[in-house]
Amino acid sequence: MASVAGNNPVSVIGSSVLVLNRMYMAVHVINVRRAIALLFRELAEVIHIEENNRYANYDFVSWQEISALRAEFEERESNSDWIRSVNFELQVPRIIRLLHYDKVPKQRLRFNRRNVFARDRNRCQYCGGHFPTSELSLDHVVPRSHNGETSWENIVCCCVRCNVKKGGRTPQQANMHLIRQPVRPKHSPLLAMKLGNPKYESWKTFLSNAYWSVDLK
Repeated sequence: MASVAGNNPVSVIGSSVLVLNRMYMAVHVINVRRAIALLFRELAEVIHIEENNRYANYDFVSWQEISALRAEFEERESNSDWIRSVNFELQVPRIIRLLHYDKVPKQRLRFNRRNVFARDRNRCQYCGGHFPTSELSLDHVVPRSHNGETSWENIVCCCVRCNVKKGGRTPQQANMHLIRQPVRPKHSPLLAMKLGNPKYESWKTFLSNAYWSVDLK
């Protein structure tokens, strides 16, 4: 199989794909490369939202054919991504369905670094700057040396500079102010971020309110 490439390969590879189990229940969010590999190995099929909110199922070959027709007649959908190999162009699927997987996601939202960054939208909660994940850390608002807990209500996203400045002090002691008090999110921060992007509009067909507090990855 050809490797993933395109006019903006970094952006395309960074796109996400919603994964359904065999019963059409959302279970994962994965990257494009992994999704294409599952399709190529015939372990999954593309689920594409058509007119009137109906959806159609395509295996890898038929999805290639549909993509070729759209590319030839320049009927590319808005907010779509494309990958290019030596022999063909392929529209990146937004949703795939696993053909032999029946498990469902656990009904809980995990407290971890990834979800905290998503809750705070990669924004330092002291200086307000937006940073890539590699330039962010987690800060205990009330330091552990002051018996601060490691919890949703006491951990915030923090840039390296502010983390060093604050040190092992409270915000008051360091003369720093929180932009927003940390709270336990009612809904999945990662899904909220994704669904705010028009390219993932089709996900809403398969994401009921039950999934808003579930980790899909």
